[in-house]
Amino acid sequence: MKKYLVLIFALLSGSEIIMAEGFDDITLKTSKVSGNVYMLEGVGGFAGGNIAVSAGKDGILIVDDQFAAMAEKIKNAVADINTGELRFVLNTHWHGDHTGANAIFGNNAIVIAHNNVRKRLQAPQENDFGQSPAQPKEAWPLITFDESLTLHMNGEAIDFVHFANGHTDGDGVVFFTESNVIHVGDHFFVDAFPYVDIRTGGNVLGYTNNVKNLIERMPEDVNIIPGHGALATLADYKRFYDMLVSTTDYVKTKKNAGMSLAQIQGDGLPKKWDSWGHGFIKADKWIAFIYQSLDS
Repeated sequence: MKKYLVLIFALLSGSEIIMAEGFDDITLKTSKVSGNVYMLEGVGGFAGGNIAVSAGKDGILIVDDQFAAMAEKIKNAVADINTGELRFVLNTHWHGDHTGANAIFGNNAIVIAHNNVRKRLQAPQENDFGQSPAQPKEAWPLITFDESLTLHMNGEAIDFVHFANGHTDGDGVVFFTESNVIHVGDHFFVDAFPYVDIRTGGNVLGYTNNVKNLIERMPEDVNIIPGHGALATLADYKRFYDMLVSTTDYVKTKKNAGMSLAQIQGDGLPKKWDSWGHGFIKADKWIAFIYQSLDS
């Protein structure tokens, strides 16, 4: 239960969450993924979104930075990989469990994100978890983009590409082109129903289309770093996509037959999807996301 309370608070704000309680027992598991890319994943509690680390002769680049309370643990984990300078922080979207340490790392590194991430961090936000305050100027991305940008670092092109109106309105996916690694942010919750932030530009239909487009761009042997969950394969992502399509079609059919949201929630989803509600998004909430997206 503690894990999910921390998550709710995390989505309410970003760098404001600095209390050690709930983070003291969390460690970061470091995995070598491929090429120059590593993955940092929280163990023992909810540390926030997974972090990708590019480490090499040109220094350090990280994708997402969890919470302010995790900053020292992130620094130590990165230093164990490479003692070089942290030069860039890429944010896959605005949520506090992915941007919470921006104000700390942004003192020395350059934070990069989609235009809408900067806009949302600059102003108060509201979503299913309540209100989120505007973040301090130090947390705002210094470099932003509309469609895409490329960094040339550590022997490869690192492409940062916007995928519109999926999880939020500012999602970016990071392609490590030579290492054959893709950090898809919260366009992937492994074997779990995803959170779609409809109030800040997310949409289940757009989300599903983005996942389809990403699958089409991925080689068979790709290494996928999800926003939440273990390092994954293309087969894992295709299974996730099948869930998105199947459950959306199910809710759409019932809605078109005149059923209300409450009636569909009462019926629930087919039993084959029961295990996908093990995360903090249960079947009722996932049905609501689909239903609301069909109305937009």
